[in-house]
Amino acid sequence: MKKLSVLFALAASPAFAAGDIPFFSLFNTDFVVVIAFLAFVGILLVAKVPGMLGGQLDARAEGIQSELNEARALREEAQTLLASYERKQEEVKEQASRIVAHAKMEAEEAAELAKEELKSSITRRLQAAEDQITSAQEAAVKEVRDRAVSVAVGAASDMIVKNMTAADGNALIDAAISETETRLN
Repeated sequence: MKKLSVLFALAASPAFAAGDIPFFSLFNTDFVVVIAFLAFVGILLVAKVPGMLGGQLDARAEGIQSELNEARALREEAQTLLASYERKQEEVKEQASRIVAHAKMEAEEAAELAKEELKSSITRRLQAAEDQITSAQEAAVKEVRDRAVSVAVGAASDMIVKNMTAADGNALIDAAISETETRLN
């Protein structure tokens, strides 16, 4: 009540200065506005509007706080994910470098193996060529010998035919037959 009277005193001071119409009259618009304002404030207080506004503001503040907490948690989760992905990226880089190094090593080993296989292949081919040459030489020598024997047999046959008589031929045939009989028995 004290507050109300102080409010009236403050509000009444300009009206008293005017002097014509008393302040506490319903004809004074200032007085009517003060009463309407006080009634409005009273209705707001009776309806507990300041408490409701405070509750709504508190609820809004709690909502904002929860959103901030959620945003903070999401940020921390994002930072954790980022760190995890960065670690994975480093692991992948290391793995890729290991794979590249291993591939280079395997390529070098494969190149060395290919060189060795090429050398052995060349050696085998040279040996095969030498064997073919040797075989060809032996075949040529055999062919020459066979040809020489054939020529010698032909020449001997010609000489025997020219120099042999029928009696000599019959004697040779008889000797060959007897020799064959002794060998077969």
